[in-house]
Amino acid sequence: MSVKPEAASALFAGPFALATVSAPEGPAFPALVTPDAQVLDLRPALGETGLSMRALFDAWDSVAPRLAALATDASLVRAPLRDHRVHAPVEPRQVFQSGANYRQHVIDLHVAHRAPGDERPDAQRRAEAAEIMDRRAAEDLPYVFLGLPSAITGPYDDVVLPSWAEKPDWELELAAVIGRPAHRVSAAEALEYVAGYTIANDLTDRATVFRRDMPQIGTDWLRSKNAPGFTPLGPWIVPAASVADPGDLRLTLRLNGETMQDESTKDMIFDVARMVSYASQTARLLPGDLVLTGSPAGNGMHWGRLLRDGDVMDASITGLGAQRTRCVAETAR
Repeated sequence: MSVKPEAASALFAGPFALATVSAPEGPAFPALVTPDAQVLDLRPALGETGLSMRALFDAWDSVAPRLAALATDASLVRAPLRDHRVHAPVEPRQVFQSGANYRQHVIDLHVAHRAPGDERPDAQRRAEAAEIMDRRAAEDLPYVFLGLPSAITGPYDDVVLPSWAEKPDWELELAAVIGRPAHRVSAAEALEYVAGYTIANDLTDRATVFRRDMPQIGTDWLRSKNAPGFTPLGPWIVPAASVADPGDLRLTLRLNGETMQDESTKDMIFDVARMVSYASQTARLLPGDLVLTGSPAGNGMHWGRLLRDGDVMDASITGLGAQRTRCVAETAR
C-alpha cells in the first residue's frame, strides 16, 4: 500500500509541471499538471498515442513552448489529480549521482571521524575542515558516480528495506533533468542543457558502502545504493524556467514528522552547473537523464538513527513539491 500525498495545494512553482500518472487500472502516461491539481493527458494533447516522458525530453527545445501554451488553454479537458496514481516522473537512461557536495555535511563528517591521536578541540578541527572545503571548491572536482535506473520508484510508493541492508539511510537531493544531449559543455553553458528539476531521495545502506574484503578498492555503490526502490523520485518535473535559482532552494526531510535535514542548496560546494559540466566532460548526457547533486547534513548516521520498518519520510524542495514514502521490511523469501 502506498502513502498518498496529504494535500494538493501549492503543488509547485510556475504554471505547470510534468508528471507520469495513471488512472485506476490504466497504463501510465505523461501528463501536464497544473497548480490547481488538474491533469492533462499529453498523448492526445500533442497528438502522439505512444508518447513517453522521455520522448518529451528528446524533443524538449521544440515541445517546451507547446507545453506552456497547453497549460493556459482553458478549452482542453482535464481530470482531477486525486483520481490518478503518481509514478516516478521519468525513466532515465542514465543516473549520475554525487557525494560529499554539501559543505556543512562534509565538515560534520570530518569532525566526527577523528584520527587516532588527534586531541585538538572540535572547533579547531571544524575550522580546518572549512578551509579544506573552501580550497576544494576553488581547486578540485566534484565526486560523481553512476546509479541504476532500476532503483527508481515513485514519490508515494513504499520503500522496501532489503533484509541484508543493516544501516539504510536517507539522502534528500535536488535532481537536474537533462533536456539536450550534453558532452563537454562548460559550466557557463551547462544550465542551458537542464530542462527541469525534481526531488530524489538517494537511499544508501551505510554498512555496505565500503568493501570489507578488499578495502583498497574503496566504495561499493552498486550494493549500497541500487536496491529496487532505493531512489524515490518526483512527484513532478518543474521546468527550469519556473525555478528562479537552483542555487537557493530549501531541502527538508522529516522522519515520522521530525525534521532531520533542513538546508539550502547555497551550501553546495559545486553548484548544479558545475556538476552537469563535470559529468559531461567524460559522459554524453542524454535527454531525460538525471544528475543528482548530493545531500546536505542531517543523514541518519549523523543522528544515530537509521531507517526501519514503518518509518515515513516526507521530503520537499522549494517549488518542486513533496514526496512521502513509507519504509517496509522485506518479507522472507
